[in-house]
Amino acid sequence: MSLSIQQLLENKGITPKPEHLELLQARWEGMQSLRSHLEGIAIDDADIAVRSIPGGDHIDN
Repeated sequence: MSLSIQQLLENKGITPKPEHLELLQARWEGMQSLRSHLEGIAIDDADIAVRSIPGGDHIDN
């Protein structure tokens, strides 16, 4: 049984606002779905990373 994003955050002492929790839950479910399709894929090809850029999104040209 997997934990929900709310349970994981609460275990770390983080209590997100309800409106943020909905967005976080949708993104968490999306990542879990992507990770569930890794059968037969080399582990080096199966990494999922989240990149946080202070100040917002930036596009490097």
